[in-house]
Amino acid sequence: MTAPQDQLNELLAQSKATSFLDSTFATYMDDRDPLKALRSEFVIPTRGEIAPGIDHPDESCIYFCGNSLGLLPKAVARYVKEEIQVWGEGAVNSHFKHRFGRPWVRIEETVQEQSARVVGAKKDEVAIMNTLTSNLHTLFAAFYTPTATRHKVLIEAKAFPSDHYAIESQIRWHHLDPKDSLICQEPREGEFLLRTEDILETIEKHGHEIAVVCFSGIQFYTGQYFEMEKITKAAQAKGCIVGWDLAHAAGNVPVQLHDWNVDFACWCSYKYLNSGPGGIAGIFVHERHANDFDRNRLAGWWGHDKATRFDMVNEFKPMSGAAGFQHSNPSVLTTSALLGSLSVFEQTSMQEMRAKSFLLTGYLHHLLVTEFSKDVLDIITPTDPEQRGCQLSLIFKRGKMMEIFEGLEARAIIGDERKPDVIRIAPTPLYTRFEDVRKFVVELKDLVAKIYN
Repeated sequence: MTAPQDQLNELLAQSKATSFLDSTFATYMDDRDPLKALRSEFVIPTRGEIAPGIDHPDESCIYFCGNSLGLLPKAVARYVKEEIQVWGEGAVNSHFKHRFGRPWVRIEETVQEQSARVVGAKKDEVAIMNTLTSNLHTLFAAFYTPTATRHKVLIEAKAFPSDHYAIESQIRWHHLDPKDSLICQEPREGEFLLRTEDILETIEKHGHEIAVVCFSGIQFYTGQYFEMEKITKAAQAKGCIVGWDLAHAAGNVPVQLHDWNVDFACWCSYKYLNSGPGGIAGIFVHERHANDFDRNRLAGWWGHDKATRFDMVNEFKPMSGAAGFQHSNPSVLTTSALLGSLSVFEQTSMQEMRAKSFLLTGYLHHLLVTEFSKDVLDIITPTDPEQRGCQLSLIFKRGKMMEIFEGLEARAIIGDERKPDVIRIAPTPLYTRFEDVRKFVVELKDLVAKIYN
């Protein structure tokens, strides 16, 4: 793909705008955006709802927080309302007889195929179930089988805390000490990002001792998109199992879990997948493990063979593939909310979203590096667009981050903060406009002039 800056330079000339900060350029980009119609599929809070008393209260706010919670797809209300209707009129019978053709005994199948497309998997390699950390525990219970010589787990040093807690507890569950069995990959001194060559060096050095390598696809704090295929291949060559937490990658960047030969993965659905707070999550188990029924697993009746599930026999017969790792019947309402969001994804592809994201985040990156000095803010997310998704993590200098964050919110601009000094800004391609990015930079310039002077 052509570098974003080269594309933007060409488009600037076509737009006849005087500069990238000219509203004419942002309008030109929004007019030619092939995904522009998808913005209308979402409920976007107004400026007045975010910042009561603000000017122009009926205009849409600027929302850059899809990396934490995606906006509400309008279709969610319809799908959830239908399930409430079916619950009311059919009660328990709706497990098998469903007015809208979605019987509850198969509700997870309504979101399985589209979820598989989002993560580059085959349908049977994906199961929609539980929540993110519960799924990480489920997968580690099956794939982390430490021995006296191979018992270590390799993670990034600044893994999301829930992942770190879960993996430490899995190590302790096997009566091992994380001090001996957990390797945390640190960035080089003075750096924020993990270099791929350093990760590969750790794998080469310690691979014979490592049972599982488990990184996040995109690092939550820095926004770094790890070279998943290269890391997976190197770790498996040393005999390691490889798993990925795709919380910040699913629905953000194209991944190819099947083709990259990943052993397992898990993700939530409330960030870029827009399924709502606490939404149902997903797992991936590569098809080569599909019939490995000797692998120990945490079993539940929803993972039991469908043909005899309701015979209520106490002899567990797991289904083939990821479905055999399911536990309880999934939440119908949260699954239906995910279905509502995925109905938007069906109107595009991860490749189309990635193409827009390249330009949208590239535009934001260019404006930030040209309009602000490094003694005010710096970007810790990779400059290489291939090594990031849509998120940019901005460090604000001299202890001014919270003032900037609160000032943005007072102007109905929503990002999120990570103490002590980072604001994460994520222009998601399904509903963010180039004009949103331009306005954000204009408002940020005004704030910086007031706070830093």
